[in-house]
Amino acid sequence: MAANVAKLVTMANQIATFFATQAGATQAAEVAGHLKAFWEPRMLQALYAHVDAGGEGLSPLVIEAVGRLRQPA
Repeated sequence: MAANVAKLVTMANQIATFFATQAGATQAAEVAGHLKAFWEPRMLQALYAHVDAGGEGLSPLVIEAVGRLRQPA
């Protein structure tokens, strides 16, 4: 895994770890909302490409959030 992708994986997993502690069943939606609001398009595209390549190292919550981001609005 390239260093820049590894950093994105770490950051995404940290976000997921935070939202996983929140009550309710909206954690993936919250992660998706955070990524959409605060990550620039290049970062999101790199994350999408990593998920498409298998998503090594990513939390299942991040993978679910990416799936939500890719759904048509």
